[in-house]
Amino acid sequence: MNVEQPVPESAWFKSSYSSGAGGECVEVATRPDRVHVRDSKDTTRVALAVQPTAWTAFVEFAAL
Repeated sequence: MNVEQPVPESAWFKSSYSSGAGGECVEVATRPDRVHVRDSKDTTRVALAVQPTAWTAFVEFAAL
């Protein structure tokens, strides 16, 4: 079984596209083998973890 270690709070950073007005706030934490994404308004929920290549493809697509 592969159990991931928790991501330390200090590793999370808010997206530069997230505004201070609320609504669409996303936080990201990068690890060598995973990129973790979570809702900054509810950090108790489980974060999404994806492969770095998948995250890169998503960011490139979102930038279009």
